[in-house]
Amino acid sequence: MTLYTAKLTSPQADALEKIVRGSYQLRDVPYARFSGTKPDHNVTFYESGKVVVQGKGTKAFVEFVLEPEVIGTAKLGYEAVHDPALLHPRLGVDESGKGDFFGPLCVAGVYVNAAVIAAWKDSGIRDSKSIGSDAQIAKFAGIILDTPGCVTSVVPIGCEAYNRMHATTGSVNRVLAWGHARVIENLMLQRDRMQPPPIRAISDQFAQDKATVSKALMNLGREIELVQRHKAEEDIAVAAASILARHEFVVRLKALEKQFGVALPKGASAAVETAGRDFVAKLGPEALPKVAKMHFRTRYRVLGQEEPPKVEWRKKA
Repeated sequence: MTLYTAKLTSPQADALEKIVRGSYQLRDVPYARFSGTKPDHNVTFYESGKVVVQGKGTKAFVEFVLEPEVIGTAKLGYEAVHDPALLHPRLGVDESGKGDFFGPLCVAGVYVNAAVIAAWKDSGIRDSKSIGSDAQIAKFAGIILDTPGCVTSVVPIGCEAYNRMHATTGSVNRVLAWGHARVIENLMLQRDRMQPPPIRAISDQFAQDKATVSKALMNLGREIELVQRHKAEEDIAVAAASILARHEFVVRLKALEKQFGVALPKGASAAVETAGRDFVAKLGPEALPKVAKMHFRTRYRVLGQEEPPKVEWRKKA
């Protein structure tokens, strides 16, 4: 364990502040009430009421300091006792590539049960956004795929297919909804391998209207409960899905680089724009839809075109 977060009450925050100010090297962190560091971990308490512990010494600090001296309850290692739903058989679904100009959109799903979760107890599996390197993503993907009883499905939507779908639907969320629904259906087609069968599917709520995904569900996907919630990646099934989706994205992005002989950076930064212009100069504008998501505003800057005016987003009444 190298990362731990929890919400603290005001008295708990006061108790932690005394510990940190008394025995840590203090440091300034934006939006933090206090923060301190030791050689093997950092402790930061934010104005929002959340404490974040990071570093190799996280587990020892939580077990021997934070829980007994501050929180007053032993939860680490006893999560399933406090919340039995953590061991329920379920599907987790997540995607990768949505914010990347280059490369596909990849959606993945993972089935977990109590045995799978127990096998991952000390593996470090967590949301892919907190994993810093492609090598680590590949390592965790291997663990997930090699775990007995774990059932997975990955649906990659290549750039050309993605661009067609987006042109037809006019919405990223509808493309995502189809991807999530397809992954859930693929997993349910393998339900004979799932013991016990899943009782729900969990995914991040990426659309304002939850019905966006519900309406896209296929026959078998309608047989189980669909739970959409913000920060769904805190659930280990969704976190595992995020790793598989990111791994698939990274592998396919590298394959595109090899195919076209150009660098295709992740994200949508200035470096991505430069790479896009280099790509167009070498291979022509007609090749860009083969490697990029053409609805991004980056596309106009890469092609030297005038950007359309931004449309102000307004929440529906």
